[in-house]
Amino acid sequence: MGFHASCATPPKRHTAPTRKVIFFDVNETLLDLESMRQSVGGALGGRQDLLPLWFSTMLHYSLVETVTENYHDFGAVGTAALMMVARNNGIELTQEQAKTAIVTPLLELPAHPDVLEGLKALKAQGYTLVTLTNSSYAGVQTQLQNAGLTELFTRNLSIEDIKVYKPGLRAYRWAAEQMGVEPEDAILVAAHGWDVAGAKSAGFQAVFVARPGQALYPLAAKPDLVVKDIQELAGVLGKRP
Repeated sequence: MGFHASCATPPKRHTAPTRKVIFFDVNETLLDLESMRQSVGGALGGRQDLLPLWFSTMLHYSLVETVTENYHDFGAVGTAALMMVARNNGIELTQEQAKTAIVTPLLELPAHPDVLEGLKALKAQGYTLVTLTNSSYAGVQTQLQNAGLTELFTRNLSIEDIKVYKPGLRAYRWAAEQMGVEPEDAILVAAHGWDVAGAKSAGFQAVFVARPGQALYPLAAKPDLVVKDIQELAGVLGKRP
């Protein structure tokens, strides 16, 4: 796997894995979050400027859950984070309103336009495709079904099983174990710098999908590849020996 042209140093070469397994983050990487952003913005009284704060608060407290060895599902953490942001900005929001603003659109997110054909191409190349998500099993199964992607994935893995949120290293290593591959032979594809950082630290190969508004964490190890979308990823991997 090679770096995107914008990366200055050449990638470390890996021996070909006996099983070609690609793990995909789901939200933002595969599914378009725009409808959920609109819903959450509406719950915050139209304060679209607060959306990044809500998302970062949700990630922050998912890590608090992991570090303190507690666990609430990602929907509950997201709901709690939204209530915190609302309260800190003088916006009245009940728990039920917060939950509805997140969960209802989250389950009905469409796939990005590049995703279906890109995944089909990767599957045709012989890759085993697996989702690895912080969301619940029930949630991701509904998401994939509604987005028309269910049949393309061999397995759906959720940190619900081990109750350690990504980017906790155990989440990635557990996923590799579940699929019978060594971390260095596994590929994680994500549109979030924190997810790429976690995967690289766990010994994975990593691909950053540069969706609009997403950036890499400059202090983390560089991804092995940067692509604009899943179709470009399929094109690059299709040229590998």
